[in-house]
Amino acid sequence: MTRVRVEGFTISLDGYGAGPNQDLNHPLGAGGTDLHQWLFPTRTVQRALFGNDDGTTGVDDDFAARGFQNVGAWILGRNMFSPDRGDWPDKNWKGWWGDNPPYHVPAFILTHYPRPSIEMEGGTTFHFITGGIREALDRAREAAAGKDVRIGGGASTIRQYLRAGVVDELHIAIAPVLLGRGEPLFEGLDLRALGYECVESVGSAKATHIVLRRKGAPVLLPVPAPKYA
Repeated sequence: MTRVRVEGFTISLDGYGAGPNQDLNHPLGAGGTDLHQWLFPTRTVQRALFGNDDGTTGVDDDFAARGFQNVGAWILGRNMFSPDRGDWPDKNWKGWWGDNPPYHVPAFILTHYPRPSIEMEGGTTFHFITGGIREALDRAREAAAGKDVRIGGGASTIRQYLRAGVVDELHIAIAPVLLGRGEPLFEGLDLRALGYECVESVGSAKATHIVLRRKGAPVLLPVPAPKYA
């Protein structure tokens, strides 16, 4: 059964998923890279981005690895693909990650501006969806072929899917940093009224990992248990 998941999305102590003034040189906004001190050093991310096994293990790596399990398609907001606004000014731009992005499955980009799909190395194909979040989800579910759909962000994209009531599970990492301003994740949302409850809470030196699940949402069994030792 296909579930819709948010995995490893990191927010600051004051609730921001990205800092202000995002641009080409600061894709996560001012101070935004500080959010991901738990994630970037992990073996999972080092392997996905650089092809090596030299990263850290433990709680943070267990959650990072879990986020890639059973994922058959991704949905991303445009800012997760490109710093550009408006119509596509640079048709040669193929994302932040080089020729071999870390997705390795179809990825559906929300945008108001059409663009042909881009087939990348490693199994990633970027599809550009102009019909809104429902069209993107329908396309992603079909492409996932029974596996899960992962909503990768950013904050605005996650909020839209939460408001639509289609996200089954969220793993949120809370980093011990303050951004002051930026892109708030839960602005205008009442998660309790939307039916979410906390089913897991685990801390590491660099983040507090919270798993929220919508009441009645399917649970993939067996769920791989993190190795906290």
